[in-house]
Amino acid sequence: MRMAHNISLIPISLDKPIDDEESSFVGDFISDPMADSPSRRAAISILKDRFNEVLKDLPRREEKIIRLRFGLNDGMPRTLEEVGRMFNITRERVRQIEAKALKKLRHPTRLRKLQMYKDLID
Repeated sequence: MRMAHNISLIPISLDKPIDDEESSFVGDFISDPMADSPSRRAAISILKDRFNEVLKDLPRREEKIIRLRFGLNDGMPRTLEEVGRMFNITRERVRQIEAKALKKLRHPTRLRKLQMYKDLID
């Protein structure tokens, strides 16, 4: 029993060949439980495309404000103050424009365009 336990403690390279032909490696058989399946990645990609289409239905300024506030272009969400400075408007006005745009995005016709893909991701 002790010998079996000690064997399990010996590290093995993920690049070690499984067979003599070196066509398969140890790492090929270890799955990543955190990795998305190819179908989920495809659904996420399509959902992003559809969401961009829905955003383009908004007036240009509303679209830009939503993209900036939620960091949709660069992953960096901006504050009301930062967006206000970019548009030379008050943060309260940014908040109003954002609220109006979000209300439009929640409309059932727009939500239907995205729902099918959301269900695939969940």
